Amino acid sequence: MKNRESGLLLHISSLPSRFGIGDLGPEAYNFVDFLKMSGQHYWQILPLNPTDLYHDNSPYRSVSAFAFNPLLISPEYLVRDGFIKREDININCDKKVINYKRVTAWKEKIFEKAFNTFSSVSNKEKFEEFCMNNQTWLDDFALFIALKEYFRGRSWNKWPEPLMLRDQKALSEMREKLSVQIEKVKFLQFVFYRQWMELKKYCNHNGIEIIGDIPIYVTFDSSDVWTNSELFKLDKNRNPIKVAGVPPDYFSKSGQLWNNPVYNWDAMKKNRYKWWIDRIRHNENIFDIFRIDHFRGFIAFWEVDAKEDTAKNGTWVKAPAKDFFRTLTSELPKMSIIAEDLGFITPDVVEIIDIFKFPGMRVIQFGFGDDFPDSEHLPHNVITNCVYYTGTHDNNTIVGWFKKETDKKERKRISEYAGEKITKKNVADTMIRLVMDSQANICIIPVQDILSLDEKSRMNRPAINKGNWRWKLREGQLKKSIAGQLSKMIKIYNRE
Repeated sequence: MKNRESGLLLHISSLPSRFGIGDLGPEAYNFVDFLKMSGQHYWQILPLNPTDLYHDNSPYRSVSAFAFNPLLISPEYLVRDGFIKREDININCDKKVINYKRVTAWKEKIFEKAFNTFSSVSNKEKFEEFCMNNQTWLDDFALFIALKEYFRGRSWNKWPEPLMLRDQKALSEMREKLSVQIEKVKFLQFVFYRQWMELKKYCNHNGIEIIGDIPIYVTFDSSDVWTNSELFKLDKNRNPIKVAGVPPDYFSKSGQLWNNPVYNWDAMKKNRYKWWIDRIRHNENIFDIFRIDHFRGFIAFWEVDAKEDTAKNGTWVKAPAKDFFRTLTSELPKMSIIAEDLGFITPDVVEIIDIFKFPGMRVIQFGFGDDFPDSEHLPHNVITNCVYYTGTHDNNTIVGWFKKETDKKERKRISEYAGEKITKKNVADTMIRLVMDSQANICIIPVQDILSLDEKSRMNRPAINKGNWRWKLREGQLKKSIAGQLSKMIKIYNRE
């Protein structure tokens, strides 16, 4: 990780768009231009995996740890590449928030048209090359999605037993029966990958590196668990025995019950962590750096009986962290990760981070509580080998935090620390400057904070399962004057 640089946090879905959701089209390139103009070196995003309405379109609750989200495909570039016509995208739903139901229905229609065009093309060499290069996950994922559609959304453990248990004869029969649907799934993955790699090339050419995000766990009803059931703690009927979560913390008094199946680390260790190595290698290809969410779960994870209603009664279970990361770094020596080490962190987590020299994370919002002025999240205590945030996607915006989540004591501490009276009008600018001024190698600022937006622009509220992931920029919000202000700040704090 380089010294003294900075970047902005904005997910692709939050880019401005007249199609109802941000995508990999022209506005993504405009944002890269803004990053360059404002002196930034990083664009941090959230996971790119598929989302669905059932899981409130959370990018952390996906049907695949490898696949891409077709909703982020650019309709304009489908026109450019000859898959659909200009009149097919005459729509304007540039609302303040994303309406996923409407967006999904509309995009499925244009995807159908694009696929029909593709089906009539004789030369599919690049498509076939993509399928070959990604066959370790793509074949099973495409079949999984086709089967989900065929069985009207039923979870894979409710499919006929031969399919649930992956009997090879049954799988072959369904591959033949659903061949068109399977091809369509692969086509959309191919289109996303091409658009994404084109955007990544533009980023890198302009001196911008992309920081991706990898959720530690996968969803039970996913192609990963269906395909690799032995790697998870499931019973003979393929139901989860134990599920993941976190104990009570800053975000939730009863803890968070995520309900993801936990890994069977004994089985993982036997095959030298092949699934994880494949996953990390895949992410190395599409990102420059990536954050691993809930990093402490690699050292010890909160395991809850699948029958429990809350995460309160879980227990900590150790994972083979040293062996895992030694294997990983040996197989992938150029791997560049950020360890999300927020929340309940114990000495064994710190030990692993120190041994492998992974940069951790700090968030200035956590610095003004009862452990003030000793908090590791305050600028004067922040270590060099970390990424420092005004907030993450799980936090309120700085203005929203100041208005809604700080008490009189904390607001007094903030003003005393800053050396001036802090109000909702100047709190975002002040916190950005404090983060920039720190000795952290990298600082990342959510776009909402450079715009001084309040709690209405928050991306996610942990432990609340509805209404998240909907915020998006409006066209013209990121003005040149803001880029100029950021550029000046970059120079002042020597983050050029």
